[in-house]
Amino acid sequence: MRAAGFMAYGSPKVLQSIEVQTPQAGPGEVRVRVKAAGVQPFDCAVRSGWTPPGATVQFPQIVGNEFSGTIDQLGDGVTDFTIGQEVLGYRMLGCNAEYVIVGREQIVPKPKSMPWEVAASLSASGQTAHTAMEELRVGKGDTVLIHGAAGGVGTVAVQVAKSLGATVIGTASEANHDYLRTLGAIPVLYGEGLRERILQLAPEGVDVAFDAAGDEALRVSMEVAKSKDRIGTIVAFELAASLGIRSIRSKRSASRLQELVNLYVAGRLQLHVRKTYPLERAAEAHEEMERGHGRGKIVIVID
Repeated sequence: MRAAGFMAYGSPKVLQSIEVQTPQAGPGEVRVRVKAAGVQPFDCAVRSGWTPPGATVQFPQIVGNEFSGTIDQLGDGVTDFTIGQEVLGYRMLGCNAEYVIVGREQIVPKPKSMPWEVAASLSASGQTAHTAMEELRVGKGDTVLIHGAAGGVGTVAVQVAKSLGATVIGTASEANHDYLRTLGAIPVLYGEGLRERILQLAPEGVDVAFDAAGDEALRVSMEVAKSKDRIGTIVAFELAASLGIRSIRSKRSASRLQELVNLYVAGRLQLHVRKTYPLERAAEAHEEMERGHGRGKIVIVID
């Protein structure tokens, strides 16, 4: 099968289209013929030399952590899915390929109304955002500050917080302010003077601050949040440790993914796919990801 992988760490240029043996589903597993697969900052970090906790990088290493596609093989003991069923799901690495093997507990049915590209882009960023809103105990009446609100994680975090009854302030470049308004957030420009702009909108401070942008955003969060117990980051881990702030890592599960699918079907969650690339141009997709400040998700589409 074809896949997007790398034989050595480095820049996006090390990512190439490779041929590897097509995997076979084992007991409790399914094989999915992939239609589309999301691109994550996680993938870029692994390609650059980072090894995720609990993972082993082996060359050639296939990238990708989320996908949508059609089941084409069932392993022994799998009775709750069928051949030909459309699904979306996740696994740590290996999804930017024509086929992916996953446990049946890592997929959920894809609604007919959900496009392949949208389905492929929901699991990784969506579950990270959902985990964060859960851990920060977002609820009705809260004022929630979300840094990097127009990105893949931020887009979902804004809408999950809104669905829980919160008021959301989202930081972004001015070019993304109208986009944030369509999601139901109050946009604010990041950069110098951010603290003052936030306090103009929330004079008593914010109840929750979620950082998907980096160190400076986390420092501002410390200045505007009512309690550091409800500040969290998914990027600035070293600074968070020094400040005694919560570092958040996604707790992925089929039940969490199904909750996100249900929000989408109910019309309470929209996902923006800003650009798609064919599998053989995965390196360009990584270049686009590393430019940063983008709106929504980047997706690999597989013929």
